[in-house]
Amino acid sequence: MWLIITCIKWSPAEDKPYPNRLDERVHDLPSVDMFVPTADPVREPPIIVVNTVLSLLAVNYPANKLACYVSDDGCSPLTYFSLKEASKFAKIWVPFCKKYNVRVRAPFRYFLNPLVATDDSVFSTDWKMMKSEYVKLCRKVEDATGDSHWLDADDDFEAFSNTKPNDQSTIVKVVWENKGGVGDEKEVPHLVYISREKRPNYLHHYKTGAMNFLLRVSGLMTNAPYMLNVDCDMYANEPDVVRQAMCVFLQNSKNSNHCAFVQFPQNFYDSYTNELVVLQHYMKRGVAGIQGPIYIGSGCFHTRRVMYGLSSDDLEDDGSLSSVATREFLSEDSLVRRYGSSKELVKSVVDALQRKSNPQKSLANLIEAAQEVGHCHYEYQTSWGNLGWLYDSVAEDTNTSIGIHLRGWTSSFISPDPPAFLGSTPSVGPEAIVQHRRWATGSIEVLFNKQSPLIGFRRKIKFRQRLAYFWVLMCIRSIPELVYCLLPAYCLLNNSALFPKGPCLGIIVTLAGMHCLYTLWQFMILGFSIKSWYVSQSLWRIIATSSWLFSIQDIILKLLGISKIGFIVAKKNMPETRSGYESKPSQGDDDGLKLELGKFEFDSSCHFIPGTFIMLVNLAALAGFLVRLRLSSCSHGGGGSALAEACGCISVVVLFLPFLKGLFEHGKYGIPLSTLSKAAFLTVLFVVFSVGK
Repeated sequence: MWLIITCIKWSPAEDKPYPNRLDERVHDLPSVDMFVPTADPVREPPIIVVNTVLSLLAVNYPANKLACYVSDDGCSPLTYFSLKEASKFAKIWVPFCKKYNVRVRAPFRYFLNPLVATDDSVFSTDWKMMKSEYVKLCRKVEDATGDSHWLDADDDFEAFSNTKPNDQSTIVKVVWENKGGVGDEKEVPHLVYISREKRPNYLHHYKTGAMNFLLRVSGLMTNAPYMLNVDCDMYANEPDVVRQAMCVFLQNSKNSNHCAFVQFPQNFYDSYTNELVVLQHYMKRGVAGIQGPIYIGSGCFHTRRVMYGLSSDDLEDDGSLSSVATREFLSEDSLVRRYGSSKELVKSVVDALQRKSNPQKSLANLIEAAQEVGHCHYEYQTSWGNLGWLYDSVAEDTNTSIGIHLRGWTSSFISPDPPAFLGSTPSVGPEAIVQHRRWATGSIEVLFNKQSPLIGFRRKIKFRQRLAYFWVLMCIRSIPELVYCLLPAYCLLNNSALFPKGPCLGIIVTLAGMHCLYTLWQFMILGFSIKSWYVSQSLWRIIATSSWLFSIQDIILKLLGISKIGFIVAKKNMPETRSGYESKPSQGDDDGLKLELGKFEFDSSCHFIPGTFIMLVNLAALAGFLVRLRLSSCSHGGGGSALAEACGCISVVVLFLPFLKGLFEHGKYGIPLSTLSKAAFLTVLFVVFSVGK
């Protein structure tokens, strides 16, 4: 793993956009379709989706060249109701943001700060009015959550009657259509709600299937050459984010036609995600210097032509289709075989491949065609899943990213300050572990499907880029890490030596110390504190070890045909935090980290058994060591030093400190009795085995 990481980090790179240079070309800017997928109104509250949508509708880009599509895989009337109310609020929110050049355009973050005293009485009046309207919006959504009387009173919700999350018909509704078409600051972009058909007996491919439905519907309605994919809780934190991406796509360079997507980093306003910040700072820049960053599922601008299956060799130097690609892609049989039987969709695909501008059409006239491409049988005997977002993995982002790079495309990485997108991660505990388990499981799946970087060495992907995708093997390190956490305890209990004596022990301590100092330096150079480094290392190891072990189990069971891998939606939170994005040093605020570390949540799931087991084993070993030390009978076979092994056990205990606190807490912050009893049983077996040896 060290060799792979070193190879990845060898040549870091990053694109630097200058969006102001696009001002002279504002009338030539291409259209962009923005995708926001959601699946569960309980685990992904509609007010979070609303804030993300409002931030996207208000970006600094001509409104007549933007369209926002919300895919609701849960077919929730509450989500649709919230979007309808949000569209009304957007008609005053978007002009307000552009008039006063508001930077944070997600209302829930913007209004956390009180109004600063100003001489501009007009701004103060508008600010108070906007906050009052936003409070009304939140109240309406909250009231609708607890009372569904509005569902029967409005015929617009008739399509939602008798629907279930896994048994529903296709719904396409134009929430708001921008009929102005000139792009002035008072216009609001298109807003479309969609929910595809799902039936119990059909495989719907979870989020990946929803993204392909978004691709088809947007192709029919607006057919923008570029698309932005944003998770429902990742609001646009930088108003110029679309312009920044266009700086890469529109640059006058030889390779501009070969950039398939522009990836922005995932940043969060949660204090325990500092490890992800450091990881992206070094690893993402490293991969960007090879063939381009890996698509990470959110904050990514895609090229529509690439998602329709083009390879880099299919284009001429001027970006037009080559003669070979024209025959391969544009023949009538090929179009139907690849993209399905919808004549309207096939026409839009041809226009997209040939870079033809999309004529202005009334969105309402396209609803019937959009509903057709959402039927659960539409993809049958087509190439969907081999083009668009790729199937065969719950990590649709990594899988799709490999498919793009295998076809010879490059990608670009932009990491602006302030960050382009900000979101929240699940609470520290079960939700975070479940999410990491899905990420790790999906990443390993990629190694065993047809997109695997282990096969097809004649494909157009660089060798070091393959190594970058081998990085998904990171989760396998959980097995040796588990062994490392148990070895010092085993040796103490077995009265044997783990570490050598004399100079050799000094070498081991020096190497371990160098590693710790190096990781600490990586944190501190980004402005984080020492406590931030410790907390991040502790929480990251706990979450990673607890989730990665079970992801390996999931893959083994899948390969044996015993079980399938499901997609669990992580619960999204909207914590009460300070407004705006704070600088990196503030992310490492000691008080916030202390709060997060002290509030590690537990439940009765099996995810917490390994961590509890590790903690109890090391405590048992230290207790035995202290007893022998007190009796002055501490001796080791093989001439080992018991003090070194004891220090190893203490290090593990410090690393798993939240589990030690969980032994003395109650409620959700305490380790459940069922988990504790199972871990204790395993600890007794381990101690008996170790002492017996």
